[in-house]
Amino acid sequence: MPPEDKRENEAGSDASDDAGSSPPAPETPEGDASFYDDPYQDESDHLYDDPHSEPSVPAVESEPPAPTKPLPPPPPADEDDDEEEDMARMSFLEHLEELRTRILRALGGLLVVYLGCLAYAGELLRLALEPFRGAARAIAGPDGELIKIVNIRPLEQFQVQYIKVPLLAAVFLGAPWLAYQAWQFIAPGLYRREKRWAVPFIFTTAILFILGGLFCYFIALRVTLQFLLTVSDDVEPYISVSDYLNTFIILEIGLGLVFQLPVLIFFFTLLRLTTPQFLLRNVRYAVLIMFILAAIITPTGDPLTMTLFAGPMILLYFVGIGASWLLVLRREGRRLPWGRIGLTVLAFFAIIAAIIAYLVVYHEYGLTDQFPWFGPPEPR
Repeated sequence: MPPEDKRENEAGSDASDDAGSSPPAPETPEGDASFYDDPYQDESDHLYDDPHSEPSVPAVESEPPAPTKPLPPPPPADEDDDEEEDMARMSFLEHLEELRTRILRALGGLLVVYLGCLAYAGELLRLALEPFRGAARAIAGPDGELIKIVNIRPLEQFQVQYIKVPLLAAVFLGAPWLAYQAWQFIAPGLYRREKRWAVPFIFTTAILFILGGLFCYFIALRVTLQFLLTVSDDVEPYISVSDYLNTFIILEIGLGLVFQLPVLIFFFTLLRLTTPQFLLRNVRYAVLIMFILAAIITPTGDPLTMTLFAGPMILLYFVGIGASWLLVLRREGRRLPWGRIGLTVLAFFAIIAAIIAYLVVYHEYGLTDQFPWFGPPEPR
């Protein structure tokens, strides 16, 4: 075989071997890039690449972190949650046991004061009869016969002098001790900040109770007796000492409790059961309820005695609203408007002084020996 044919046969066999091993690459027109070709890729960049390495991911330029707002401070711990731990956890039977303990201690203290008052039983009886005698002198006049107070039953004077009058005096003298026992029964159910009102509560309750008794002794009882003893001129009054003392005790205790109205309103505001705005919006209903209560608790039922009970209740109702308002101001952290309060008080006393000056100058009013201890001159 000539050498040229031999070379052609070898070239043909090589081509057939290549054709059997891999298909021929598709032809692309000149100037058109393949879909997989990167015209900007340099083949020399991959000469030294590690064939087993993972393909590199192009780095993405990171943006600067956005400024973050500072976190708000944590909310303050609830004081009520902390103070609830200090509150006594008592069952119903434990409450009854505590009530029994406080009642026994109150009665024990009252007994001690009562035994001390027995040493002055005669003087206390004379003090209790003085409002009646003052009313009798006012009715009879300087030359008239005084109305008598008499003893009907054999044991009546003994009961009045050694039981009723000393016991009533013990109630008023032991008022701070009774108020303390009442507070000790209430205190386990209060928060720590509410227990700080213990001393003002005891002091105010006792003072108002005693003021109610003094108001009854010097004003209400004398006016009531003057009205009741002069209702009819056809009946000559002979008053039993026991009946008089029963009326005296009811009026004294009743007005002492009526004077507790500001404390009651303040206590309800402390427990968030009422507000000054609510009390002011319902003044007319409160006045109606006060007159109904006065008609119920007065022993005589006459309009004058009922008014003497309801009048202080209405005044004390507004005093309680003022105390409630002061508590709300302190709770909300606001300052007390002393300027407005001072101007209001000065204006009130200026009006009262102007009225008194007008009555004294133009109508010759002056001091008298009867309530309200200021009135027109006596006729000559």
